[in-house]
This record gives sequence, structure tokens and C-alpha cells, in this order.
Amino acid sequence: MHSNLHFTGETEQNNALNYLDVTIHKTPTNIKISFYRKPTSTDTLIPYASNHPIQHKYAAISFLYNRLNSHHINNEEYRHEKNIIHNTLYNNSYPLLSQNPSTLNRNQSQNPPTNKVQMVHVSRGTSRK
Repeated sequence: MHSNLHFTGETEQNNALNYLDVTIHKTPTNIKISFYRKPTSTDTLIPYASNHPIQHKYAAISFLYNRLNSHHINNEEYRHEKNIIHNTLYNNSYPLLSQNPSTLNRNQSQNPPTNKVQMVHVSRGTSRK
């Protein structure tokens, strides 16, 4: 084992255990899952007004919604997490989305088109599919 690798153990506290990005709560009859954020989490995304490619911004939004929809959480936890996502988007100056981000056109440009020339190199024997 490499000397720079260090392993830590997590112990259950108050019938809850943090594992990766979730907290697993143990109840007498079942378990409940909620999302875990470190106390130092700032919920900062790429600011919407930045000059980053729009695809990177949509990727950040998609990650949040994919995580929300891929974990088996109860309705209360779902609404809570969705509110956190909306607040995070609002705090990073994202416009309100009236649709699911997975249905957005990710190729749209946030800036007006410019008169740039694009070069495409085509080799023999290749095809576009």
C-alpha cells in the first residue's frame, strides 16, 4: 500500500451513518436515506454569468437532478432536496427552469453567434454516424 493512502472508518452516530453522498438512518423497522453534505459545503456551481461553456453548466444541473432521481428517498426528503437544488441554482444566478433539465437543448448557445470559422478535417475511409 502506498504511504500517501490513508483509510478512515466511520461509526454510526444517532442511528445514522454517512457513506459517500448519503446518510443512512436506521429505524426500528427499516432504513431511511437522505443526502449528506459536509458541514463546509457551499453549494457553489459554475456561475451562470461566467464564460464557461453552457454544456458544463447543464452538466452540473443534470448531476444534481440525476442524483435526486436515482436514490430511493421518501417524498419529504425528495421535496427538501429539490428545494436545496432550486436555492443553489438561484444563488448561482441560474434562470428558473420551467422544465426538467434533461429535456433542455444542450447545444443552444448562451451568447450571440459570432463570425468564427470552423475547420473540419475529413480523412478518407471515415464516415459520420
